Amino acid sequence: MSRPAKSVVRLGLVQWQMRLYRTMEELFEQMEYFVDAVSAYRSDFALFPEFFNAPLMALHEEMPEGEAIRKLAEYTESIRDKFTGLALRYNINIITGSMPLLRNGQLYNVGYLCRRDGSREQYEKLHVTPDEVKCWGLNGGNKLQTFDTDCGKIGILICYDVEFPELSRLLAAEGMNILFVPFLTDTQNAFSRVQLCARARAVENECFVAIAGSVGNLPKVHNMDIQYAQSAVFTPCDFAFPVNGIKAEATPNTEMLVVADVDLELLHDLRHSGSVRNLKDRRTDLYNILFNVESQKESGPGHHAGIRR
Repeated sequence: MSRPAKSVVRLGLVQWQMRLYRTMEELFEQMEYFVDAVSAYRSDFALFPEFFNAPLMALHEEMPEGEAIRKLAEYTESIRDKFTGLALRYNINIITGSMPLLRNGQLYNVGYLCRRDGSREQYEKLHVTPDEVKCWGLNGGNKLQTFDTDCGKIGILICYDVEFPELSRLLAAEGMNILFVPFLTDTQNAFSRVQLCARARAVENECFVAIAGSVGNLPKVHNMDIQYAQSAVFTPCDFAFPVNGIKAEATPNTEMLVVADVDLELLHDLRHSGSVRNLKDRRTDLYNILFNVESQKESGPGHHAGIRR
């Protein structure tokens, strides 16, 4: 595995407070405020939470949940374009959390990596929760890939996806160094599922994992009553890293930023001379993971050809 050109990477995580917005401009103002803040600390990445734009559904509170989220999908393109411009203006790579997207009449949960060079790529939530199916009619996507950035290869999994270890293992096999997980959880036990699985992914894949979620409540948005989050950066557990595998974490349920440096050189050393070497010591003579390449063709042109390991 080749070493990235940039060793120390600064991550900026946005622990987003849910609040009502009367217009799109008010949402854009809050988005830019946080991008400006993390870029002022010279962060290489800004990570936003899953469905951070859900407050806009309050503009359609008279509608059933399934219709309101489809109205929310009408804003996705404008928000995506705004983030693309902010990435260029503030010289920062932005992981936009996630937003609903209508494709061929089906509703998906997607987000965008907006690079600071102006390029952009899309990622999709593959596993949707039973509640997302029941209340919103969401469908699972088909796209899984690593992304090349000026800070090396990264992976992005949305919330529930981090609870499926096969996905991050496939990304690690492609050279992922940092896994970003935008999430949205309502209760503390739901958050614990995301947090504990994210910590496990950092250990077993010898990578850094950054998670960012929303806090607060939305009394005028059905199915979005409360949110619980404690955004954090997790590491492997070896001598060069924090003993508990936590590099930095936010105060629970408080709007704030987490800014933390991660050293990719430490990952290189870990993979070659760590106390244990999870990736190197896999018994691939006994087991393997396969990705169904054919399923990705349903995502349409321009999507990654697939990962097979």
